[in-house]
Amino acid sequence: MGGRRVATVFGGAGFIGRHVVQRLAKQGFIVRVAGRDTEKSGRLRTLGDVAQVVPVSASVADEASVARAVAGAEVVVNLVGILFERKRGDFVRIHAEGAGRVARLAAAAGVRRLVHISAIGADAGSESLYARTKGEGEAAVKSAFPQATILRPSVVFGPDDQFFNRFAALAPLLPVMPLVRGKTRFQPVYVGDVADAVMAAVTRDDAQGRTYELGGPRVMTMRDVLEFVLEHTHRRRLLVPIPDGLARLQARMGEMLPNPPLTRDQLILLGRDNLVAEGAAGFAALGIEPKAAEAIAPAYLARYRPGGRRSQALAA
Repeated sequence: MGGRRVATVFGGAGFIGRHVVQRLAKQGFIVRVAGRDTEKSGRLRTLGDVAQVVPVSASVADEASVARAVAGAEVVVNLVGILFERKRGDFVRIHAEGAGRVARLAAAAGVRRLVHISAIGADAGSESLYARTKGEGEAAVKSAFPQATILRPSVVFGPDDQFFNRFAALAPLLPVMPLVRGKTRFQPVYVGDVADAVMAAVTRDDAQGRTYELGGPRVMTMRDVLEFVLEHTHRRRLLVPIPDGLARLQARMGEMLPNPPLTRDQLILLGRDNLVAEGAAGFAALGIEPKAAEAIAPAYLARYRPGGRRSQALAA
C-alpha cells in the first residue's frame, strides 16, 4: 500500500460509521470497513479514491476475522452496537465480549490508536442489559488497551437516524402520538459531531486513555422531542401519556416483532435521563462546538410534511 496509513473501522457501514470512514479517507488513510455485510460496506468506496476504502469481512464475535482486520492497522475504531437482541446473549457477545476482543487483538497487532464508541449511561451495574453490557465492554477495552479513547454519545441524530425519523414516520399514520416516559431527558447529538470527536481522538495525544461524554447543546425531554418532530413536519397530533403498565405490555408484545418499536430493556433505559454527567469531559475538551438539532433536523424532517418535498418546492 505504498506505506500509507491504515485504519480499520468496525461497523463502518452503519449510521455513524459512514461519516467516520469519509473523514478518515480525507485524512489519507486506507480505510478497511470491517463488517459482516461486505456488499453494504462496498457502497462506501466512493467516499475515497480508487482502492482507498476497502470492504473487509469481519465479525467482532469471530477471533480470526478480527485479527485479520486489524493486522497492520495504525488506527482501529469500534462502532459496533445493537439496540435490541435478535438472539438471547447478543448484547454480551457484541457489547462486552466483542469490544474486548477488538481491543485485545488491536493491542496484540501493535495498533497505535483505538477509539471505542460506547454510550451515556454505560454501567456494569445497570438493571438494563444494554447499559450493563456497554459498561462491561468499556472495562474490557480499558483492560486490554489502556490508552484507548472511549466516546459516550447521547442519542445520535442525523438524516438517516432512528430517532427523529422514527417519530416523524409514525405521525402521519397515527391519530394521536403515544408518549412513553415523557419527562426523561436527552441531549441529542449530531452524527457529524460524533464523527469529528472520533477524528479528534485519533489525532490528539491528550485524548489517549480518556473517556468523553458527548451531548448536544440542547436538553430535550421525550415530550420536547415529539413536539419538535410535529412542529417541523407540520403535523397536529395530541400527545397521549402511556401508563408504565401499558408501556411494559406493549414492549413485551413488541419484542415478538423482527424490529420491535420498544423493548422492555429500552423501557428501563427510558427511566433514566440520558445526559452528560456533571464534570465529565466532552466536546469542549476535544475542541468541538456541537450543533443543535434545530440547525440540522428540520431539513431532513421536511420530507414527512403533508406533500413532502413537493410542498417545499411550491412554497419556494
